[in-house]
Amino acid sequence: MAVALKTLKINGIDVTARADETILQAARENDIFIPTLCQLDGISTYGACRLCIVEVKGINKLLPSCCTLVEEGMEVTTETEIIKEHRKIILSMIFAERNHTCAVCVSNGCCELQDLSVKLGLEHIEVPYLYPKVEVDATHKHFISDHNRCILCARCVRVCDEIEGAHIWDIKNRGISARVITGFNEPWGEVEDCTNCGKCVQVCPVGALSEKGVAAGEMKKNRNFLTYIVEMRASHE
Repeated sequence: MAVALKTLKINGIDVTARADETILQAARENDIFIPTLCQLDGISTYGACRLCIVEVKGINKLLPSCCTLVEEGMEVTTETEIIKEHRKIILSMIFAERNHTCAVCVSNGCCELQDLSVKLGLEHIEVPYLYPKVEVDATHKHFISDHNRCILCARCVRVCDEIEGAHIWDIKNRGISARVITGFNEPWGEVEDCTNCGKCVQVCPVGALSEKGVAAGEMKKNRNFLTYIVEMRASHE
């Protein structure tokens, strides 16, 4: 059955999208930039980071474009002063909630959080740092989990569950107490169900998950496997 098409405007540009597509998908298909950290093609939408907020005419609040479906006649704006300010505040809170020190991070120079901070013009942090005392889990034989750098995007949770099928990752607690965990809150190296595939490491947008033996600035992420797996699955459906 054919999917209905919707016509809308994004930044004044006429856009056509399928009825089952989100504003973010429609924007990307038309080379319109909307920032995001938690969204990743090939895994489910989570809507955690809120960096993809947009304005929709007639609605008096900002909407997350990654999980808002297009509608006929919708008028979307992706860049306004209010949106820019909100995005900077969101980035400030992400930095302040953990202990991000770019100079000594394995993903320095190859970090989505770092890249977006530059692209969105974040020059200083506008909220107080929390300096939480969080651990580094180096119990796995191949990988390291550094909770100081985790931004709670849940990419690791989703790729492990939806692509690898192991579901060893999850999130406990809420708010500033939220933490990603492995197994039943066990050290990563003690989780028997871990397949050692490294998919979680490759989809991590920051330096929270890395391979052992890499130094600062050496961790390069490869996400080509995700596109390949998704395409292979689709071809067999």
